Amino acid sequence: MFSITKRIITAVICVPILLVIILFLPAWCWCVVMALVSLLSAFEMMKAAGEGKIPFPVEIVALLSAVLIPVGQLTGGSQPIIIGCIMAVAAVSFGYAILTYDEDSKSGKMRLYHILVTLFSGCAIPLSLSCMVCLRDLTDGRYLVLLAMLLAFVTDGAAYFGGMYLGKHRGIVPVSPNKSIEGYISGLIGGILLSLIYGVIISLIMSETLHPFTLIICGLLGAVFAELGDLVFSLIKRQYDIKDFGNILPGHGGMLDRFDSLIFCGPVIFLITCCSKVLG
Repeated sequence: MFSITKRIITAVICVPILLVIILFLPAWCWCVVMALVSLLSAFEMMKAAGEGKIPFPVEIVALLSAVLIPVGQLTGGSQPIIIGCIMAVAAVSFGYAILTYDEDSKSGKMRLYHILVTLFSGCAIPLSLSCMVCLRDLTDGRYLVLLAMLLAFVTDGAAYFGGMYLGKHRGIVPVSPNKSIEGYISGLIGGILLSLIYGVIISLIMSETLHPFTLIICGLLGAVFAELGDLVFSLIKRQYDIKDFGNILPGHGGMLDRFDSLIFCGPVIFLITCCSKVLG
C-alpha cells in the first residue's frame, strides 16, 4: 500500500512537470530532459548487466556518449556526433580489453560481453531516446512527443488492468508469467483507441487533421513496441535477478523501469511520422 502511495505521489509531481516541458517550454528544455534520462538509463544498465567489470574510464566515455547523442539531435550535427560517440565507446572499450588481455586465461579484465553491454548502454539506448528529441523538433512536434509518451504509458496501464480483470491465459511469455494474452490484447486495443481519440483532440487544436490510418498504425505499432520494450527489460531484470534498475523514482524504480517502453515506442512513432510526411 505504501509503495502504491509513493508511486501515485511521484506521478502527481512528475507528470505535470513533463507536460509543461513538452508543451510550453523551448525544444532545448526537452532535449535536456532526454539527455538526463539517457545518462541515468545508461548508468543503470551498466550497473545491472556489467557485473562490476566495466572499468571507470570506459564507463565515463559511455556516459558522456549517452548525453551527447540526444544533444546532437538538437544541434543539427547529429550524424557526426553519433558516429563519433559509437567509435569512441568502441575504441576505449576494445582498447582496454586489448591492454588487459591475459594469454594464460584467454581473457582479460573486460570481455566481449562487457564491451557489448557498454555499447548498448552508451549508444543504443541513447540513440533510441534521442528519437524523442527528433520528434519534438518536427512541426507540431510537441504533440507527437506527447502521443509517444501517452502510448507508452497507456499501453502499459491498459495491459495491466486488462490482465487483472480479464486475464485467464497467463504464462504466455516466461519472462512475465503473471501477464496474460488478454492483457496484451487490451494493451493493443488501448493503444489504438488512445491514438484515435488523441487525433480527434489534436485536430481541434491544430489546423492540420491527422489521417485516421496513420493514427491507427501509430496506435497499433506503438503499442506493440511499447509492450516489447517492457518485456525486453523484464528479461534483463530476470537474468540478473533484480527487482528494479534503480530507485531514483520512488514507487517506480529507476529510469529504465519507467522509460523502458518508450525506448522502443519512441523510434517507431518517429519513423511512422517521417514516412507519413514523405508519402503525403
